[in-house]
Amino acid sequence: MDAVLSAAAGVEATGRAERRTELERRERAWVRAAQRGDATAMEQLFRHHWPRAHRAALLVVGDAAAAEDIAQEAFLAAVRALDRFDRRRPFGPWLHRIVVNRAIDWSRARTLRRELAVEQTVEPSAAGRAESPHAQELAAGLAALGPEQRAVIVLRYLLEYTPGEIAELLDLPRGTVNSRLRRGLDRLEDVLREELR
Repeated sequence: MDAVLSAAAGVEATGRAERRTELERRERAWVRAAQRGDATAMEQLFRHHWPRAHRAALLVVGDAAAAEDIAQEAFLAAVRALDRFDRRRPFGPWLHRIVVNRAIDWSRARTLRRELAVEQTVEPSAAGRAESPHAQELAAGLAALGPEQRAVIVLRYLLEYTPGEIAELLDLPRGTVNSRLRRGLDRLEDVLREELR
């Protein structure tokens, strides 16, 4: 029985790796074509990366309209800088870096302008799966975090980057990323414990 499960897991892992390789190949082709000015290729990049880029921005800023603006501006910035993009690297992490940095900047500016409400809420769907029984509590917990902690948690657990990749994306020491993750998760745990009482 264990041998059958092990073989099935190996087949599944191989299938995932093949799909990822195919997707990476298609993405590199879209980037090459977009660098030549192909509007269809730009649209394909946009369609493929929009959901995760928008969701990452939403989870960092907690404002649906601002998240949409941030994600759109990040795509525009990426398109404008596409001629400088290294095609040997994946497009997604580069775009996510732009999105998250812009979301952090927006959050900092909002705080400085003192427009941040005491009772900030994030749309329940932003917390992950809308069908989750604790989506609202998770959204409230994320909203209670600072933008830097929210950003690393979103990159780690929503976009599934490793701490090393996050450090590279945000140009931070890995220890800083680990510290923000730990402190953010500790704070999130405290908030959720209070919310679920």
